[in-house]
Amino acid sequence: VTTYAPLLRAGSLPTPSSTPVAAAKGVMLGDSLLGHSGKLRARFLPAAEAEQLERALDDMRTVTAPSASQLRIASLQVLPMVPFEEKVRGRVGLYRMGYWPGEKRAVRSGVYENPLGFLQIRPKYLVLREALIDKLELTINELQAMGCDVTHLTVMSGFRHPAYNQQGVANGGRAPDSRHQFGDAADVFADNDRDGMLDDLDGDGRITIRDGNLMVRAVERVEAKFPALTGGMGRYHATHAHGPFVHVDVRGTTARWGGA
Repeated sequence: VTTYAPLLRAGSLPTPSSTPVAAAKGVMLGDSLLGHSGKLRARFLPAAEAEQLERALDDMRTVTAPSASQLRIASLQVLPMVPFEEKVRGRVGLYRMGYWPGEKRAVRSGVYENPLGFLQIRPKYLVLREALIDKLELTINELQAMGCDVTHLTVMSGFRHPAYNQQGVANGGRAPDSRHQFGDAADVFADNDRDGMLDDLDGDGRITIRDGNLMVRAVERVEAKFPALTGGMGRYHATHAHGPFVHVDVRGTTARWGGA
C-alpha cells in the first residue's frame, strides 16, 4: 500500500498524520484528505487522479460496518477539474476568463504559476484550492476557542478571474497578481445571522474594527499552529459599501497589510 501521492503535491494538503485506511488499487486513504480541520468535503483533481481516488472511495463505501474514520472519508466528493489547457484565447468554452500573469510574463515564484485547471459551475468556471477552505474552517474553530460564538463566515469576495480582476487594477486598487485569481484567497467576515455584516464578536454592542481584530488574531493563531497554511492577511475598515472584513489567503509566505 502506498500513499495517495497526487494529493501531496505542492499546493495541496499535508501528508497523512493520522492512521491511514487502506483501500483498493494501492491507494492509502487517511484523515488528511479531510484537511487539518477535518471538515473538507470535496477534493479537486485532474481527471485521471480524480478517477483513481473515486474508485478507491467507491471500494471503501462497500465496507461492512465501516469505522467512523472510514465513513468520514467515504463521504468525500471528488470533482474532476477541466484542464487549464482547455482555455483558448482567454476563454474556457464561451466563458471569458482572461490571462493569468504566468501566461504573459515570467512569474516570481511557483505559487504564481498558472492553475492546474478549473471547476465547472455551469455556465462558469472557477479556481479553488482546498487549503483555503481548510484555513477558513480552522479560523472558525479558533474564534470559537477565543470565546466568540461563530459558526458561519460570509465570503464577500472569493475567486476573481483575471479579466475581472484587471478592471480594478489602478489607483491603489487590486493587485495585478492578486491571489484571488489563484483560488486561494477570500475576503471574509463572521456573519452568523447572514445579514451581510460582521457580527459583534467582542460583545460591546457595536460593530467596530475591534471585531475585525479578533478575526485577525484567529487567523494568526491558525498560521502559528499550521505553518503549511501560511499566507497573506489584510484588515479592512468599514466603508459606505461594506462593513469590516479580513482578507485571508494561503500563498505560502507571510504577507500583511492594513494593520493586520
